[in-house]
Amino acid sequence: MADYLVRAMGFNGQVRAYAISSTETVEEARRRQDTWATASAALGRTLTISVMMGAMLKGEDKLTVKIEGDGPIGAIIADANSKGQVRGYLKNPHVDFDLNKKGKLDVAKAVGTSGTLSIVKDLGMRDHFTGQVPIVSGEVSEDFTYYFANSEQVPSAVGAGVLVNTDHTILAAGGFIVQMMPGADEDTTAEIEKRLSEIEPISKMVQDGKTPEQILEAVLGEGNVQFLDTMPVEFKCHCSRERVEMAISSLGDDEIQRMIEEDHGAEAKCHFCNEDYHFDIKALKQLQSSPS
Repeated sequence: MADYLVRAMGFNGQVRAYAISSTETVEEARRRQDTWATASAALGRTLTISVMMGAMLKGEDKLTVKIEGDGPIGAIIADANSKGQVRGYLKNPHVDFDLNKKGKLDVAKAVGTSGTLSIVKDLGMRDHFTGQVPIVSGEVSEDFTYYFANSEQVPSAVGAGVLVNTDHTILAAGGFIVQMMPGADEDTTAEIEKRLSEIEPISKMVQDGKTPEQILEAVLGEGNVQFLDTMPVEFKCHCSRERVEMAISSLGDDEIQRMIEEDHGAEAKCHFCNEDYHFDIKALKQLQSSPS
């Protein structure tokens, strides 16, 4: 089943909700980044939540998520837009640990429990919106929950799960975001909190093959959800040879000539998708406005 997310309202408009199946998206990121199991879970949770946040945007709006913890994987970066496209990478993909006391991948140990979660939204205006909060657990989902409550003042529940096969491929990935709308009554809040305390872990739901719709019904209760629409989701990098050519051209003729004389070519690699771009002497000369 191809990845997709669903947007919904709940409890007669008191709740806004999103859920996603992201297995193929996270697997593509894992393949490109060559992540080991615990690193895959950290990156996968971040991508899963980031793409749902992207679905909250409109038009050409986009956002960048950066988690900078004190754990061994280093910074996690993810870009998402309003079209269901996301990409991401982490500094050290080769991190893996034994399972934690709960029998789960030890994401908090990989991410670290001290640091910051920051989100920059490009909404097409002169200035970007930037929000930043401290990492509260390193488990990623809890850190995003804290971000929504403290940076955007939106009471939210965030869940994301990633299961990894023994060969390091992704078995299942998915998640949800539930947000209380202004004016939501206390009974609704209490009902959702109760259900969240009783439902299966999100990783178990995605392992059992529950659809995004079924995940939201589990979280909010059947009959309490009004589904609005769905959106396909994919790992999508926006790099291209043409963009790299523009970047090299912007360095100026003298710098390009230095590359020709000293390096006899140029190499560029995209952090997000690990695509390599090679430029030999002939290609570099073509990028000069007045070749030497």
